[in-house]
Order: sequence, then C-alpha cells, then structure tokens
Amino acid sequence: MTSKRSKLQEDTHFRVLRLLQANPEMSQRELAQAVGVSVGGMHYVLNALIEKGLVKLGNFKAAEDKRRYAYILTRKGLAEKSSLTRQFLARKMAEYEALKSEIAGLELEVEKTKDAVKG
Repeated sequence: MTSKRSKLQEDTHFRVLRLLQANPEMSQRELAQAVGVSVGGMHYVLNALIEKGLVKLGNFKAAEDKRRYAYILTRKGLAEKSSLTRQFLARKMAEYEALKSEIAGLELEVEKTKDAVKG
C-alpha cells in the first residue's frame, strides 16, 4: 500500500518532470512556485531526480548569466514521467468517481430534507 507521503512525493516528481519537459530552462525558484514547495524543497527534489538519472543538467546557452542551468529529461526520465502520468491519472479518476458518488448522496439527502420540511 502506498503511503500518503509517497503519493505526495510521486505527485511532486510528476509535476516537476512535466514542467521541465515543457520548459527545461525554468529556475528552481520558478519550479518551486509552480509546484507549491519551498525553493529548498525544490532543490532537494531536483537533486533526487538527477541522482535517479531522470534529469540531467545542461547549460542554458541563451542566458547572460552562464551559471543558469537547463534541466533536461533523460530517456529514463521520460519513461518515468509516462509511468507517473498513468498512476496520477488513475488516482485522480478514482478520486473523481468517489466525489461523484459523494455528491449524488448529498443531493439525495438534500431532496429528502426538502421533502421532510414540506410535508
């Protein structure tokens, strides 16, 4: 069984990989803001992704500041993103179905309450 913490970590990794695939030049600060974590937390996430071989560092050629990096997804990173996408989608679909069921129950409860108040 997957813990809440590991699901959160998977979601964070998924979001970061997705953002980096679309825009490898994003800074750690921009990534942190987009994902909703601290800059220090983003530094930790990026280091973990680099250590796992999912992301590699490249120089951002167009930047005046040559210390800026581009975070490029590796083949392994693309495969992992695909896997995380499937897991994320399955989890969100299950949440959606649970919410639909809860909403239907609440609507029925509201109707019963209306009928009891009227009658």
